[in-house]
Amino acid sequence: MRSEHERSGESAFYPWLLLAYPPARDLAEGLVRQAGPAAICLAAFVVLYTLSVALSFRDRHRTAAAALAALVVVTFLLLTRFAESWFHLTTLMTIACGAVVRGRAVYAVLTALTATLALLMWRAGAGGEDISMTLWGAAVGGLVVSIVMKLFSMIAELRRTREELAHAAVAEERLRFSRDLHDLLGHTLSVMVVKAEAVRRLAPRDAEAAARQAADIETAGRQALREVRATVTGYRGRGLAAELASARTALAEAGIAATVRVPESRMAPEADALMGWAVREGVTNVIRHSGARACEIRLDGAILEIHDDGRGPGGSGNGNGLRGLAERAVALGGTLETSAADGFLLRVTIP
Repeated sequence: MRSEHERSGESAFYPWLLLAYPPARDLAEGLVRQAGPAAICLAAFVVLYTLSVALSFRDRHRTAAAALAALVVVTFLLLTRFAESWFHLTTLMTIACGAVVRGRAVYAVLTALTATLALLMWRAGAGGEDISMTLWGAAVGGLVVSIVMKLFSMIAELRRTREELAHAAVAEERLRFSRDLHDLLGHTLSVMVVKAEAVRRLAPRDAEAAARQAADIETAGRQALREVRATVTGYRGRGLAAELASARTALAEAGIAATVRVPESRMAPEADALMGWAVREGVTNVIRHSGARACEIRLDGAILEIHDDGRGPGGSGNGNGLRGLAERAVALGGTLETSAADGFLLRVTIP
């Protein structure tokens, strides 16, 4: 579907048909020899001009070029056979030329047309001033229209590019949202699974302890629901302190000895959120994939390390969680590194 700019641009070409009024008046007043054929040619001229312009705005360039070629033939037929004084019609011809012919070819075509027109006017006995004025109007009309058509083409290209960028942004946002959801729920669901296993083990022999674990599952589920809602409205992360507290509990429930060496520090909100995400993702991988017995979380200035003595995340090492965490780190000018030597090490560094 054509844009409003294209429709308004096309409509701006049609008022120039008023240049055909003087020839029509000459025909009506009987001032033209062979009035019948001349009238037919003038009507064909108007139709071909309209058709050339309309087709050029509808990207039917081959058909528009054919209509333009016919228009050129009819124009010079009028000037050589019926009405040698209708030279101002050539302005309409070059306007149509500027609309149809694209690129550098328009300069060659306009040069050929104006040179032919100058020759015809000279042979008809026109004066130098008349020739120069007519040629100036014809050449400038075609060039201006060519520039305008190029601008229309650039506007259309920019509009298509903007739409493609919008689609790409939507796709990127969907991917970001899916990774955020994975990061949020992966940890919480891992904790819930561990606690559910504890409930299953404790239920036959300690109903009270099993009930406490079940209450923790309920609390974790409610927390997950709140986090999902926060994600939908623009989630930014809970921060390092909150994630460390959750990590201690989760590791203990999973039977993994936790060592936390994180001094109290004040970070920028973006850095605090990133470190919180790193703890959440790292501890989730430790619980779900590593088979570790011990895990150490250490913060040294702007470097956070999560090190366990297990086998690492295995096939999930390049999963959505670590990939999303790496993207967040890069966005802040930081880096994410992993190492599988002597257990698994996750290191996040920020400026």
